[in-house]
Amino acid sequence: MDNKTEKWHTLHAETAAIDWKDLERFFAKGNLLRVSNELDLVDAALEIANDNGACIEKWMNNNSLAAVSNDEALLWSKGDTELWSVIVLPWILVQQRQ
Repeated sequence: MDNKTEKWHTLHAETAAIDWKDLERFFAKGNLLRVSNELDLVDAALEIANDNGACIEKWMNNNSLAAVSNDEALLWSKGDTELWSVIVLPWILVQQRQ
């Protein structure tokens, strides 16, 4: 039985592969968050959409959720990385696929 909410399914439907060049301007504005592979991208988006501060703080403290670093941006700009994203305004969440 599927225990995911309608909001989760909506966010899931809005995920997409994306090229770094399409994310650069959001990185420059500070609106880009990296979701580690330890987390499910849609689950993270849902917690942010629901403003679950305790969960978000825990993830940020253990670096599972963080602003994209300059080093990550440089690596991703080389174009060899598969990225997936979802929008939870004002944030763009991005996850590197392995």
